[in-house]
Amino acid sequence: METVVTGRHMQVNQRFRDVVDAKMNRVTSIAPDTQRAQIVVTNEGNPRQADIAKRVEITIEAGANIVRAEASSSDEYSALDIALDKLTLRLRRIRDRRKDHRPTRKEQKVVDMGALRIDEPVDPEPVQLQEPQGQDHQLSADLGPGESIEVQLGDTPIVIRRKLHVAEPMSIDKALYEMELIGHDFFLFVNSETGRPSVVYRRHGWSYGVFEIDTQENIEKSRGEAKTGSK
Repeated sequence: METVVTGRHMQVNQRFRDVVDAKMNRVTSIAPDTQRAQIVVTNEGNPRQADIAKRVEITIEAGANIVRAEASSSDEYSALDIALDKLTLRLRRIRDRRKDHRPTRKEQKVVDMGALRIDEPVDPEPVQLQEPQGQDHQLSADLGPGESIEVQLGDTPIVIRRKLHVAEPMSIDKALYEMELIGHDFFLFVNSETGRPSVVYRRHGWSYGVFEIDTQENIEKSRGEAKTGSK
């Protein structure tokens, strides 16, 4: 397996590279088809975030799959351990999920939460944040596909990360598989059966949920078209 270690805003010493080489066997023991691993260590310069000053991102290529994990800590060694724990857990879940898709095994249960109206509050007590004003404020800036920005709200410790995700039409089962690959607790996609923007998310164990998002106007329009077609 090829291992590439790079640093952002910092130099990566040889000791850390040796630790990476010694610990990557955890990955190959679960995913022996891994061809390449890329580890990126980033030094966060904000002194207010000293407890998460080092961020380690791990990306591996295992067969046709790309699996990622990242973690932050006060030093790069503990961040590496946390990121590896996340990565190996995701690899095990992917491996187990493949086994559960054998014809003799029972398919996992997906809980359909139905269509979610965007004018309905999801949280009964939402937290209201006051965004800072100014020409350099980037929360409303245009982003390209896959691009992201992080903006700190004034003098508060709150940091908002915004990213543009290009959602592709796919089935719910495919969305669950993609969610396991990237290691998130949710995944945005377009339901190929309904055409609606949707979100799958992890509930507990092998139980999942799915939200389909639509406007009340579109729902009423669809109902009207269905009634017209039935006449």
